[in-house]
Amino acid sequence: MTTSTLDQTVAARLEAGGIRYTSARRAVVAALSRSVGPCSAAELYDEVGGAVPLSSLYRTLNVLEEAGVLVPHFGARSVTRYELADWIAGHHHHVVCTVCGRVEDIDVPEHLEARVGEVVEALAGLVAFSPEDHTLEIEGRCSSCR
Repeated sequence: MTTSTLDQTVAARLEAGGIRYTSARRAVVAALSRSVGPCSAAELYDEVGGAVPLSSLYRTLNVLEEAGVLVPHFGARSVTRYELADWIAGHHHHVVCTVCGRVEDIDVPEHLEARVGEVVEALAGLVAFSPEDHTLEIEGRCSSCR
């Protein structure tokens, strides 16, 4: 998705909820669109430079999460990482390094995604649960930490 299209898509979503698409929100969305995986608030702060004060960054993350633009992931080392929602970025899963904490997106081929879906349905059935969506996080060591 081009930056222009991404901005239009997010702006429409926010406007539908009566929320302005401020420069801080644009900066965070742009930074997440460039990342290879979910980012922590500290990583986003480093990425957006001085464009968004730290106090505004946390409010921005909260507003974008409540609007369904961002999804939080609570993972390794108790660090919350954020990424664009699947309706924007497409469905994907993650590999998480248990040593350095790096999180990277992984697109799963359709034939394997179908198998993951079958496993999700089977596991949910064991506890009479009705799954609506899923994410898979594979934990291990990245190539730098092996």
